[in-house]
Amino acid sequence: MSKSKTCCNFTHPDHSSEFSRLNRMSGQIDGIKKMIEDKRYCVEILTQLKAVQSAARAVEGNILKRHIEACVKDAFVGKNASDRDEKINELLKLFKKS
Repeated sequence: MSKSKTCCNFTHPDHSSEFSRLNRMSGQIDGIKKMIEDKRYCVEILTQLKAVQSAARAVEGNILKRHIEACVKDAFVGKNASDRDEKINELLKLFKKS
């Protein structure tokens, strides 16, 4: 797993591998806009929206996995309890938004 910039005491993982999926999602969204302009059938539009949502969940899952494997793991390996508490609170806050 390649790493990028550092912040606090953690080195953050590189998420650039998600660009291809994000670019595909962007194209799908453009396609959905065109479908709406062309007054396509509702179910066809909804099907494309579900595809974008699925792709977004996949990106989210990949980034969350890297976050846990890198940032969260680093906080628990370190000796600083406040770093661990911060990571736990970040995750709790994130999941409460779901």
